[in-house]
Amino acid sequence: MRTVVFFGMAIRETSVDDILASIRHASKRVTLAKRAVAQVLAQAKGHLSADAITSAVQQRQPDVSPSTVYRILEEFEDLGIIVHAHLGQAAAVYHLAGTVHGHLTCETCKKTFEIPSTHFDDLSQDLRSTFGFELDRHHVALSGTCAQCQAKRPVEHNEVPT
Repeated sequence: MRTVVFFGMAIRETSVDDILASIRHASKRVTLAKRAVAQVLAQAKGHLSADAITSAVQQRQPDVSPSTVYRILEEFEDLGIIVHAHLGQAAAVYHLAGTVHGHLTCETCKKTFEIPSTHFDDLSQDLRSTFGFELDRHHVALSGTCAQCQAKRPVEHNEVPT
């Protein structure tokens, strides 16, 4: 496992061997399909939908069915290898577990930005004390408009700056 810094966040990179070791440690079988899913996830440069993972897996192992990939994703999530997030109106996306982070999704250009979970510290504490609610920071996704898209919008003279 290697650590890299991304937008000020220290992120642990998980290798295929790390994933397979986690599977074995849980006394689960390592199959060709699980190995293919592990390879796709370890090489991913971002968050992937189940369909994107299935497509990439089938390029490596054409006989792996979508239902097998879904079962493997569920198993990997149960083992704490991956987490999923819901970003905007799109299907859930998956990424390797590691540094907890939140997501900002631009409603205009559809880009998603990862941000350190520390940005949610005050909100998390407020939700806990006010509602007794424990925030799952892996699943935090906020929608709005990114700076680039805001800069492209025409400025109306009647708008009040916020």
